[in-house]
Formats: sequence, C-alpha cells, structure tokens
Amino acid sequence: MWYEQFQNIFTGLSIIAAAIVAGSIAKHLIFKALNLYNRPDNPILFKSLTRNLSGPFSLFLPLLFVTIVLPVLPYEQNIIEGMRRLTEILNIVAFAWILIKLTDVARDMVRHKYNIENKPDNIRERRLITQLQFLRKVTVVTILFIATSLILLSFDPVRRLGTGLLTSAGVAGVVVGFAAQTSIANLLAGLQIAFTQPIRMDDVLVVEGEFGRVEEITLTYVVLRIWDNRRLILPLNYFIQKPFQNWTRTGSDILATVYLYTDYTVPIEPLRKEFDRVLASTELWDRQVSVLQVTDSKERTLELRALMSAQSSGIAWDLRCYVREKLIDFIQRNYPNALPKTRSEFVGDKLPPLPELS
Repeated sequence: MWYEQFQNIFTGLSIIAAAIVAGSIAKHLIFKALNLYNRPDNPILFKSLTRNLSGPFSLFLPLLFVTIVLPVLPYEQNIIEGMRRLTEILNIVAFAWILIKLTDVARDMVRHKYNIENKPDNIRERRLITQLQFLRKVTVVTILFIATSLILLSFDPVRRLGTGLLTSAGVAGVVVGFAAQTSIANLLAGLQIAFTQPIRMDDVLVVEGEFGRVEEITLTYVVLRIWDNRRLILPLNYFIQKPFQNWTRTGSDILATVYLYTDYTVPIEPLRKEFDRVLASTELWDRQVSVLQVTDSKERTLELRALMSAQSSGIAWDLRCYVREKLIDFIQRNYPNALPKTRSEFVGDKLPPLPELS
C-alpha cells in the first residue's frame, strides 16, 4: 500500500516537473525567436519585449503547462482541487505581472519616439511623457487592485463576506474619505496636473526660493532636483494651491540679464560694442536678443542692464556668467576710472582738521 502511494507521489511530481521544464523550454524558444527576429525599422519594440516580459513568462508558461497536466495527476480529487486553486492564484499573479510589464513596454516605445534628451525645445515630448507617466501609475495600481480582488474572491469565505461588506460600503466609504482626504486631494491634483499640465517632466521651476528641474511626478508628490543635486519633495496639491514660477511653460528659450553698476563717467557706446562682440564670440547666445541699456541712475552709480537670449535656462546661466566676466574685464582694462567710486569735495585752501582721538 505504501509502495503504491509512494509511486503515485513520485509519478505526480515527475509529471509536474516535466511540465515545468516544458514550459521553461517553450519560454526560452519564444524569446530566442524574438531576439532573432529583430526588425530593422523598429528594433526597440522587441528589445523592450524581451527585457520586460522575460521574468513574467518564466512564471506564466510553466504554470500554464502545469495547469494542463493537472487532470492526469494520480492524486485524489481534493488534492488536485487544492493544486488547481494554487495554480489559479499564481496564474492571476503572473498575468498581472505581464500586464504591468506591458505598461513598461509602452513607456519605452513612447520615450524612444518622443525623446526629451536631444531637443532643446521639447515641450510636446515632455507634455506627453508627463501624461504617460501618471496614467501608467494609475494603471499599475488598478491592475494590482483587480488582481488582489480576484485572488481574495477565489476563496469561499471571502466571497461570502463580500456580500456583507457591500452593505456597509457606503458608510465605510464616507469614513475612509474623511480619513484619507489629503491623499485623495493629491490623487485628484495628480489627475489635474496630468491633463492641464501646469508642470511637466523636466520643467524648470522656482519653488520656495529654490531653482530646479522636475525629476519625478508620482501619484502623491513631485520630486524637484535642485541645481546643487538636492531634492525638494512637494505634494501634488501644492502646485494647484500655491503660486510658483515655471520657466519652461511655453518654451525652453529664456532671456538672461546681467546688471552692472558703474560710475557716471563710463562711456556707453564702447561698452555696447564690446557687449555685441562678446555675444558674437560665444555659442551660448542663440542670436535672437542683444540689448545693453542704462536702466537706472542712482545717487552714486549708473545701472546698466545687458539683456540676451539663450535656448534654455542652463545655457542662460552660463551665458550670464560669461558676459558679466567679459564686461567687467573690459571696464577694468580700458576704463578703470569708470568703476564705482565715492566722491568727496573740499572747499578752501586747507583740509578740514582731523578729529582728535579721545
């Protein structure tokens, strides 16, 4: 008797092992064929498929083969039923994993077609990627919620409990709504940001006195990479309720300004010609705007503003530093007397007496 039981167990395990091996071989052959079939016009699709779906199919295909051989296992009906329940749960997990990875494939395709790295003015690309990223996060959460629900509903006690839970769902929804109103507000703000887009991925912002770029937009918060590589974390509803500066809202081009404070004796025209020469000598300037004006006359100094254009905020910063250095050097070398100074006038033949030291 025990020999027959041992033989049945061994036979069943052998069949399951053979099914797992067959599924692994099938997975290997499928992805080998995908690697060989590399279309010249769109290779990124197959590279993304093989990279993202290799893991899920390593679980899904062996489970599929095990499900096929379950009816021929030499086990009792209750054991086979328990194994069928286990494989169904694992199949739900594997299928949810596949769907989540397919969203990664879609993300790779969109980012490949709409690359934000190689274009200075990439508003259209950043708008699409911002929407895609938020929708992907919502899709992943939805897939996980549905998969978890299907797994729980596969158990009879939970299914029976579900009828009672539906009765009290309205009251529970109100309680949860009050308890999680901040999270819900952030989620709704995320939907608003994804479609109205006051901010987008890689936007240049000035928030809370900090200058940085939008590095990540999640379901609840935004990560801003500050210019010195610090990270500023802000809730999504911050960008709906409070004002902030977006330097790339309609375009990445920007005007850069340099202020100089000089003496009244500074010659404006030579300085203006030097400013034009400095701009013409650098690739940082985009050849659009070039203006040098006296914008104010203070008690002791003149205020000169140099205005120039650049393709992006990062380039504009470098251009400002470059122009400031060159103009100051020009004044120092050619018109040192035009640097700011404090004047005093003495009337009479003698200097006023020095105050006595006490």
